[in-house]
Amino acid sequence: MPDRVVALAPAKLNLALSVGPPDADRMHPIASWMVTVDLHDELDLRRLPAGSLSRYAVEWHPDARRQRDIDWSISKDLAVRAHLATERLVGRSLPVQLRLRKRIPVGGGLGGGSSDAAAMIVALDRLHGLGLDERARHALATGLGSDVAFLLEGGSAIVEGRGERLDPLPSMPRFHAVLAFPAEGCPTAAVYRRFDELPGARLDPERVRSLAEVEGGLDPHAPFNDLAEPACLEQPALRGIRRDLAEVAGRPAHVSGSGSTLFVLCDDAVHARRLAAEAERALDLPMVAVAAAARPAPVAH
Repeated sequence: MPDRVVALAPAKLNLALSVGPPDADRMHPIASWMVTVDLHDELDLRRLPAGSLSRYAVEWHPDARRQRDIDWSISKDLAVRAHLATERLVGRSLPVQLRLRKRIPVGGGLGGGSSDAAAMIVALDRLHGLGLDERARHALATGLGSDVAFLLEGGSAIVEGRGERLDPLPSMPRFHAVLAFPAEGCPTAAVYRRFDELPGARLDPERVRSLAEVEGGLDPHAPFNDLAEPACLEQPALRGIRRDLAEVAGRPAHVSGSGSTLFVLCDDAVHARRLAAEAERALDLPMVAVAAAARPAPVAH
């Protein structure tokens, strides 16, 4: 077994997100086309001797463009929760030293915490030689959050139900995009409460699949998100930022997940880098150029 495993936890974009009305236990069914991109948090996991107490450090990576206070209890961090859940599953202590360096904004709708949890499960399995099968990993993931199961594998997939039903797509879409990081975060629960205040909620998985099945390049107008309007209601400044970004880009600015991150689809890598620089100057907001990318495998040392 290795003494150390380094895992990259990628952000995800919702290129399509349809949300249904809440069911009896107030949870919302979704249908979404999710794709991972090459913006990553980094987990550095070291195995400690048997009987040691685990140690955790969560900090911002020097490259992080939008840094908010890390003000949550360490026991509530999703990567730490994934570690504790894995210990409960295998019935023994798995002592580690974790250094988590974050680049993905908190409250940004990019699945950063969920991706950290998924990376922890994968890295811990490798570090301690657990031999977890797909069913065990999936059970851990679905118990932690609705995006975690997808982010175990990443890539491109249709995600349905409460995030537990995955239909991986045979190939990655080829796209480049610019991400904009407003100062305002969007708490997921608050955005869903706004969603419930709006009439006409209807789950439409066929619309999601139809977009994912289009061949050729993605139309920059095509992404849609049923949580975009609720996010703008929760954070009113987001509406103006979205409008201004679209004006600079000359094409629509979309909301990822429950917000607040906005994205604009670009023609190629050069276009994405140029637009990121131009929009950052014009709007005085952090911007990052990204591309669709498969989830990187953890590296053992």
